[in-house]
Amino acid sequence: MNNTLEETVAKLKNAKCVAVFCHVRPDGDALGSGLALLLALHNAGKKAVMCCEDVPPEKVRFLPAMNMVLQQLPNWDYDLFVSVDCSDITRMGAFSKRYSRFKKDTLNIDHHVSNNGYAKTNYVIDCPACCEIMTDILVKCGYEISTEIANLLMLGLITDSGTFTHQNVTENTFKVAGYLCSKGADCNTINYNVNVRQPKARALLYGRVMDKIRFDLGDKLAIIVITANDMSDFGADGSLTEGFVDFPLTIDGVEVSVSLMEFKKGQYKTSLRSKGKVNVNAVASVFGGGGHVLASGCMLFGELEEVVERLTRAVSLNL
Repeated sequence: MNNTLEETVAKLKNAKCVAVFCHVRPDGDALGSGLALLLALHNAGKKAVMCCEDVPPEKVRFLPAMNMVLQQLPNWDYDLFVSVDCSDITRMGAFSKRYSRFKKDTLNIDHHVSNNGYAKTNYVIDCPACCEIMTDILVKCGYEISTEIANLLMLGLITDSGTFTHQNVTENTFKVAGYLCSKGADCNTINYNVNVRQPKARALLYGRVMDKIRFDLGDKLAIIVITANDMSDFGADGSLTEGFVDFPLTIDGVEVSVSLMEFKKGQYKTSLRSKGKVNVNAVASVFGGGGHVLASGCMLFGELEEVVERLTRAVSLNL
């Protein structure tokens, strides 16, 4: 059951000590929504902390609040656990068991259609970014939207909406963005850091990966493979591959783009993107993943060619 905005606000306002969690390998939306909530809670005089299994990627560390993300949960007397931008409880990684066993209140704030409502209170709205939802929540709470908070929320809007280009962007998305600009959000600096600036290692890795794009299903499917050797050759890590999956979708005729990143031997972190004709959430769900109709992910296991064959078959059934 999905709870109301009013019920969600009540949980936050009544809490005195809060732990905020997001998914592993956090992106701008997970970090932006979680840290915006964290700062708002601090400003409201509450005790709060944000935890994630992984540290924020380098490209978002231009925002000072990124230093507040912890990898260990302090031993406090919490009365509320909040998850943000986390479609499944297992995506919290090291913190998933602690969250599932928490005896007091849990609150799940998310924007993924695949979210199964795993918390005691769930506020899940299908929209481009969790930061769009979080903005409404913080305003409804009556919490001040400082410039720092506005920048964090704008970070999530820009990254998860594809800089306002994805098909699920609505009038409300632009209204929220306009409101955040009125609060001092610096779109130029955010866009430059997350979409333009890149280290040399990423540029070289990008060139190698895109040189080997695979096409199938009459060129309607494009697959890129990022091997561990590729990343090792350029001294790159997984965070530098964010956005790679979007490039093949710019090619005429391609309906689905897939990125296979070798997480460890025989295990591939899979990202899927669609122009609109194919529901990639349905494809990802075949392999235990999920997300959105146009953008989803999952983990695939096996030898590379076997993984490619299974994935191609799943996409073909949804074309």
